[in-house]
Amino acid sequence: MTMEACDPIIDDLLGVVNTATAAVDPHGIITAWSAPAYQLLGYSPDEIVGKLGIGLLATGVPGPARRAVADQRGWSGKVAVRHRDGRQLDIVLCAYPLRDAAGRIQWFLVAPAAAGYADPPDDSFGHVGDRTIVEWGFRQAELFIVIYDSQTRFWRLSAGAKSMLGLDETDLRGRPFMEALRNPSYEGFAEQLRQVVETGRSVVYENYVRVPSEPRDHAWATSMSPIKAPDGRVLGVFAAAFDVSEQYWARQRLALLDDASSRIGSTLDVTRTAQELADMAIPTLADWASVDLLDSVYHGGEPAPGPLAGQVTLRRVAHHCVVDGELDAVVSLGELCVYPDFSLPARCLATGQPMLSGTADPDAARRAAADPVRATASQHAFHSVMAVPLRARGATLGVALFGRHRHAESFRRDDLVLAEELGSRAAISIDNARRYTRERTTALALQRSLLPQRLPEQTAVEVASRYLPASSQVGVGGDWYDVIAMSGTRVALVVGDVVGHGVHAAATMGRLRTAVRTLIDIDLYPGELLTRLDDVVARLAADHDGVAGNTAPLEQEAVNDIGATCLCAVYDPVSRVCTLARAGHLQPVLVTPDGTAAFLDVPAGPPLGLGGLLFEAAEVELPAGSLLALYTDGLVESRDRDIDVGLEALCAALAPLRSGNGPPGQPVLSSSLEAICDRVLDALLPEHPADDVALLLARTRALDASQVASWDLPADPAVVAHVRAGVLRTLGVWGLAEAASTTELLVSELVTNAIRHGRAPIQVRLIRDTALICEVSDASRAAPHLCHARTFDESGRGLFLVAQLAARWGTRQTRDGKIIWAEQALAAAPRGEVREGT
Repeated sequence: MTMEACDPIIDDLLGVVNTATAAVDPHGIITAWSAPAYQLLGYSPDEIVGKLGIGLLATGVPGPARRAVADQRGWSGKVAVRHRDGRQLDIVLCAYPLRDAAGRIQWFLVAPAAAGYADPPDDSFGHVGDRTIVEWGFRQAELFIVIYDSQTRFWRLSAGAKSMLGLDETDLRGRPFMEALRNPSYEGFAEQLRQVVETGRSVVYENYVRVPSEPRDHAWATSMSPIKAPDGRVLGVFAAAFDVSEQYWARQRLALLDDASSRIGSTLDVTRTAQELADMAIPTLADWASVDLLDSVYHGGEPAPGPLAGQVTLRRVAHHCVVDGELDAVVSLGELCVYPDFSLPARCLATGQPMLSGTADPDAARRAAADPVRATASQHAFHSVMAVPLRARGATLGVALFGRHRHAESFRRDDLVLAEELGSRAAISIDNARRYTRERTTALALQRSLLPQRLPEQTAVEVASRYLPASSQVGVGGDWYDVIAMSGTRVALVVGDVVGHGVHAAATMGRLRTAVRTLIDIDLYPGELLTRLDDVVARLAADHDGVAGNTAPLEQEAVNDIGATCLCAVYDPVSRVCTLARAGHLQPVLVTPDGTAAFLDVPAGPPLGLGGLLFEAAEVELPAGSLLALYTDGLVESRDRDIDVGLEALCAALAPLRSGNGPPGQPVLSSSLEAICDRVLDALLPEHPADDVALLLARTRALDASQVASWDLPADPAVVAHVRAGVLRTLGVWGLAEAASTTELLVSELVTNAIRHGRAPIQVRLIRDTALICEVSDASRAAPHLCHARTFDESGRGLFLVAQLAARWGTRQTRDGKIIWAEQALAAAPRGEVREGT
C-alpha cells in the first residue's frame, strides 16, 4: 500500500482505530468495559460488568466463533448485538485469547465504535461529523495504538503511542519500522508485522523490551490485525499494545518455581544443593545470592530446633553473582561468619520469617559502623536485600541472602514470597542431604572397620587391594574382600558384593565376611563354602522379614533387599592348584607369566540367598608368577559403558607393561601390584564412581620341592618307627634339629591314630615354610575328637598331646578322606626359597 493510496481509505482506518473494548473471563462473565463500548451499545460499566456477555448477542454465537473459542485461538467476524434501547447493531468483532497469571484463558474483545455512531448520545456533538469525532478520539487515546501500511511503515499513532515512543507522528510517518527505531530488541516485533501482512491473519505478540519513554523493561502484549480492502487485499496492520508486566512476572515466578523443583536437590550433597539454590536465583530474581548454614548442618549433624536468638555463627556454603568477580564476597566459601544480633540474617533467624532491607534500613547503618570493611565491600553495593530462613521439619538450618545492585527495582513483597518458596524447597533438600551425609559417614566408618585393616603374612601369594566407596549420590555399598591364611600354606582369596547401600548393607557385609572366615577355618572347599554361605544369607533374609514390618517405609526396602554375590578361590603353593567357585559374581581374570590376560572359566552359580542350590568349583593349575584379579561389578559396569566394554578394558589394564629394551613382546613382570592396582583404577573408573569398587590382586608363588617331604605308609604299626627315622633325617637336612623331638612325637601320635582309626592309603607330609607343618592323611572321613582320658585309660591321649605340643592343629576333609595337621612355630622364616616365577 503506497502512501498516496492511503487517503481514500482513511475513513475505514479511523473506523477501526476508535475501538470499543471489553474483557471476558473463562466463564463468559464480562470483567472490563471501555468508554467507547458504552458509547457503542449504551450500557454503562456498572450495568454490564459481572453479567454474561452472551446476553448481548442478538442471534447467538456464530459457529466459527464457537469453534475458535473451543480451540483457544483468535477470531474476527460480523455479529449482531443488542443496543440498550433495543436496537440491533451489526458490528465487526475481534476476539483475542490471553492468559492470566494463573494460566487461564481471558478473552479480549475489540470492535470499531464508529459503527454505532448514527445518533451521537451527546447533543453537543450533533454538529460534528463522524470522521471528526473518530479523529479526535484516536488522537486522544492513551492506549498504544499504531497503524502501519503494507510495507510496515508508520502511518498513524495514538496519543499513547506518541508518548511511549517519545516521538511525534510527523517524525515517524512513512518511515520503515526498523529504520525509525534502531533497536535490535524490536526485530521480533517487526517480523511479526511482516507475518501479519503476508498471511492476513491476526496475532497476539508478546515481548519484553524497554520503550524509549520508560527507564526499565516492560512486558507487552500486542494485538496485530490486518486491515483488508473489500477485495481481501491487506492494506496495513492495526496494532494495539498493552502492558502485561504483572502477568509476565507472575508467569516468570511460576516458571522459576517449576524449574526449581527439578534443579534444586538433584544430589544428596549439602554443598551442591546449597549452590543450586544460589544459582536458581540468578539472574531472574536477584543479582547476588548466598547460602549460609549452621556448622553442625554442614557436617551432617543435627540442626538447631526452632528460631535462633542473638548472635549467630554460620558457614558460607554457596554464593553466586550475576557477573563473576564483580562483587568480591567478604566471606569466602567454607569460611565461618559471625552475624551480630541486629544484622539482617540474625534478625531473620530470630523471627523465623523472611525479611526485606534496603539502604534506608537503620540496622544497615549500624552494621556498617560495626564492620566498615564489610559495609564498604558488600552492604553498600546493594540497594535492596532479602533474607530467608532455611527451615525444614521444624528445625533451623541456616539463611539465604539475595541482593540487587544491577536491577533498578527494589525487591517487593512478591519477590519475598518467591524467595521464601525457593528457600523452603531447598531447605527440605538440604536436610535430606544432611541426614544422608550423616548416614553415609556412619556407614563408611562401619564398612572400613569391617574390611581387613592389613593383609595377613603368608607365602602363597603376593597381594594388593583397593576399596573405593561409591559417590555421595549413591551411598556406601556392601563390597568387601578378604585374604585368609589356611592350613598347609594355602590361602583363600574372597571378594563379595552385598545388594543395596547404606548402614544396612555395610552391616550385612560384616556378617557375611565373618561367616566366610568361620567356614574357611573349618577347611571347606569353595563350592561347599558357598552352599553354606547361601544358607546364611537365606536365614538373614528370613530373620529380617519380621523386622521390616516394624520399620519406616524407606527402611523396609533396605531390610528386605538381602542378597549378595561372592567369588572364593583357594590356592595351594605346593601343588600350584587354585580351586574357585562363584555365586552370581563376575569371572576372575588370570594373567599368565607370558603376559596373556584372559577370564577363568569358573562355573556360574546363582547369587546368594536363593537357597537350596549347589555351587560347582573349578580347579586350575597356575604357573608361579601368575596374576589373579578378583573384583566387584562397580569396577567394570557403569551407566554410560556396557559391561563387555568394561571387561575388555580390565584385561587391557591388567596386561603387564612391555620392556622397551628387552626382546620384542617380552612382558615386564616386575611391576608392583600396587602400581597395577592404580593403573587399573585410573583406566576404568570416573572421578566419582557410581558404585562401590573392590579390587584384589594376587601374584602366585610356588614352594620349592626341597621344602616338602612325604612318605606313603601301609596300615601297619611297625612302620611308625621307620617314618620317625625318616622325619629325623629330613629335619637334619633342613637344619631344624631343635624341632626333632617334638616333631617325632607329633608324627608318632598322628600316624598311630591313622593306622588305628583310619584306612589306607596313609601318607605323611612335612612342609617347611614360615612354620613347620606336619600332615597325616588317610582314606577315612571320620573326624577325630579331642577328649580327656581318665587315669587308667589305655588310649584317648593322642590328640590331647598333639594339641599341647603344636602351636596350631586341625583337620580338613579331602575328596578321598581327611588330613590331620599340626604346626610348629619356627624362629625364622626361610622365605628365600619360595619360587615366584621369572
